[in-house]
Amino acid sequence: MNALRNRVQLIGHLGNDPQVKSFDNGNKVVKLTVATNSTYNNKAGERVQDTQWHNVVMWGKTAEIAEKYLQKGQEVAIEGKLTTRSYDDKAGQNVTSLKSS
Repeated sequence: MNALRNRVQLIGHLGNDPQVKSFDNGNKVVKLTVATNSTYNNKAGERVQDTQWHNVVMWGKTAEIAEKYLQKGQEVAIEGKLTTRSYDDKAGQNVTSLKSS
């Protein structure tokens, strides 16, 4: 049961081409955004589509595969874990970021 903790699956479309960064040791990191959509009826009975954007970070071999095969607009299924990060922006406001990796 322990292996099932902190696991997320996203199925959506890529909002941009993978942003690749290579390091001196040969390792790579890829950042991309995935849009997931859901629809519901509001109080007035109107159909509403809700889009959520997710930041995804991939490392190593997974990053190399993403760089080679993924491009903006493609439908993807990604499985990984969620990571929360908190920092102060330039204006001194505290920002919390939730990423899947």
